[in-house]
Amino acid sequence: MTSTSLSVLDLVPVRTGQTSAEAISASLALADTADRLGFRRYWFAEHHNMPAVASTTPPVLIAAAATRTSRIRLGSGGVMLPNHAPLIVAEQFAALEAIAPGRIDLGLGRAPGSDPVITQLLRGSGTTSDVEQFPRHVQDITALLGGDGATVRFTSGGEYTVRSTPAATGAPEVWLLGSSDYSAQLAASLGLPYVFANHFSGQGLERALDLYRGGYQPSEQHPEPVTFLTVNAVAAPTSEEAEERALPQLRMMARLRLNKPLEALETVEQALAAEPDAATTQVVEAARSRWFVGTGASVAAEVREFAARYGIDEVMLSPVAASYDAEPRDAAPGRAQTLELVAASL
Repeated sequence: MTSTSLSVLDLVPVRTGQTSAEAISASLALADTADRLGFRRYWFAEHHNMPAVASTTPPVLIAAAATRTSRIRLGSGGVMLPNHAPLIVAEQFAALEAIAPGRIDLGLGRAPGSDPVITQLLRGSGTTSDVEQFPRHVQDITALLGGDGATVRFTSGGEYTVRSTPAATGAPEVWLLGSSDYSAQLAASLGLPYVFANHFSGQGLERALDLYRGGYQPSEQHPEPVTFLTVNAVAAPTSEEAEERALPQLRMMARLRLNKPLEALETVEQALAAEPDAATTQVVEAARSRWFVGTGASVAAEVREFAARYGIDEVMLSPVAASYDAEPRDAAPGRAQTLELVAASL
């Protein structure tokens, strides 16, 4: 690696004909590959009830990846906090820190990660948090993860100490994730590391970074602002192959943007055979203009230029290379190839 480090964001994609078990097996093998190649961190996203996405429970996937890796940092990109009680999140990640000391990141977001029906089901117990309480719940989690825990003060008098784990020797690093001014300003005010979800949005990046860096309030753990950015990437031996492997995910993005029914991720052959309408083509072309797609050397050059433009030393790749029909369902050759080629050229 050079001065620009690479990391991975994984949504655990599920292709046509693939089971959840096969998709997860492929992602765990990819985490092992990233560890071997020297990537800095590997994060799992949280999404619910999506036919093409199996990353529903980041803590479970992180624990599984911890058994397969030895060096790389593992984390959530992110836990969608309004879906969960803060104490549960703190307990889960304190346990992960005990499993893989010094290697756990807790990325927190405030989006639901699904549609309104699933959001209601996730909050059906009445114990989960809500968006309005997000800033306070972020602070609750950071306190719970500390050695002294958090203190509950009763209105009638008295205090009650709560800890996320009985005898912590370390704590996960907490990050705020987002794609808006709100998240950038909150991370700055709390003195927390911040990640702009550039792979998903791409809009408002410069303003978000300016707000975060310009308004940053130093904290004990982070006296200076800390940030990196995410990008969608596909690398292959030829540009033609890279474009083909990118197409299924681009078409999936179009279905999402156009509120069309979602389905399992197409194979390359299925995507090439499809007849797109004008609206789909427009979304695909707009998204493709922001993705890094090409040979290992060309994608690595884009990564270097991107890092220099925004003053960052780390780029998190979301390897969105799809599979061909004949490729094994319990592996992700295109995604592994992307990591290998970019790492070798950076």
